[in-house]
Formats: sequence, C-alpha cells, structure tokens
Amino acid sequence: MTISRGTLARRPNGEYWSHEIGGSGWGNEELQYYTDSADNAALDGEGHLVITAREVDPATTDLKCWYGPCTVTSARLITAGKQEFTYGRIESRVKVPAGSGSWPALWMLGADFGEVGWPQTGEIDIMEFVGREPDQVFGTIHGPGYAGGESFNGFLDIGRPVAEDWHEFTVEWSPQKIVWAVDGAVFHQASPTDVAPHEWVFDHPFFLLANLAVGGNFGGALAADVVFPVSFTIDHVRVYRASGDPS
Repeated sequence: MTISRGTLARRPNGEYWSHEIGGSGWGNEELQYYTDSADNAALDGEGHLVITAREVDPATTDLKCWYGPCTVTSARLITAGKQEFTYGRIESRVKVPAGSGSWPALWMLGADFGEVGWPQTGEIDIMEFVGREPDQVFGTIHGPGYAGGESFNGFLDIGRPVAEDWHEFTVEWSPQKIVWAVDGAVFHQASPTDVAPHEWVFDHPFFLLANLAVGGNFGGALAADVVFPVSFTIDHVRVYRASGDPS
C-alpha cells in the first residue's frame, strides 16, 4: 500500500487521508492551527506530499488558537476509518524542516481511540524530529502508565543535521515487539517487559497520522531566525502486511 501518491490534482488522496482541523494546542500547547487547505497540505507534482507550516498575521486572521488569534497554520492528516492495520512493516522516506520549533512526525494511534482515549489506545511514533535537536531522531511508544514525559523512547544521533538529507524510517511491528530503524540502522526496540508492570496496548488495529507541529512542549520555542514557510516533505509511506497475516 503506497499512500503518498494521491490522484487528486493538488490535495492529499482522500481515499487514504482525512484532515484534522483546529488550534486547541493538541495537548501540547502547540502554536499551529491545522487546516484542510492545499496551502498547508498538497502534492508537489513530483510525487511528494508536502505539509507546510505558514506564518499568519494575528491581526488579520479569524482563526482562533488556544492562546488567541493564531500565528501559524499547518496540516495534520490521518487515515482513521480509511486505512487501519495490525502488525507489519511501516516504511517512509521523508525530508524534515530545519529550525528550532519545528516538530514533524509520522505516527500511529489505536483505532479504538474514540472509545478508550489516550494513552489507553496506544501510540507508536514511527518518526519524530524536533528542530532544537538537529542531529537526532526519535522513536517512541505511549501507553497507560508510560505516556508523555514518561514514555518509552529511543533516539539516534546521526552525526549531522537530519534536515540536510532525505531519510528512510521504518518500524517492524509484530506481536509483542516493535523495532525502529533509520536508513537501515536499528536504534530502538520495545516489548512488554520494557513497560511492565504497565499494560502493553499494541496488539490491535492502528491508523496513521502525519503532521507538522510548531512549538509546543516537545517542539520547543520557535527560533527567531526561522523563516516561514517551512515544510515536511514525504516521498512515500508504505505499509507491508506481516508474513502469514491473513487480514
């Protein structure tokens, strides 16, 4: 399944992606207002899906964020209700933006999110980058008793700014085990013993999310020298069924 190469002229492929909209801060005091505009999420004509954060003059916008008139717009795309799966290999080739305050991510939430809420539903962060740590990438799980600042995570310092090049991120997700890699190098693993005595909540269907946040508790303060617009470019996202999985 390849879900970045949409068939619509400019917008992400609606067969796979839906937009989440709003400026609530998304639980992290983020600065952006997520829209469904092609200004914030569009195909670039070269096979890439581009999520772009744009500066907004708060004196001229009707968009309301948790802190008042919004200063930034961006996009958050989800596959909930359209593409959900249990186990497999999730692979994505991306190019992240530079600059402190940028926070792009490709991640997953449990399909039962609406019934049980977060973090009981489970969260798997396939790729997470924050501009204030320019050489590092993160892989994380959140669940009951190990969420937010208490999550179980790993990181890799690649020895140069991540934003300089394209990178391929993968998660190998199987029963009772999740393994993260970037550019073929494994850098983190998780299993039920890693979160014990808390519950392992990753053996059920999940959906994908892709977004570019700005600021927030993890993203950090927006650097004065960041020049908008800034973009998170996705070449592809592919999900491969686990061997022997009949679903």
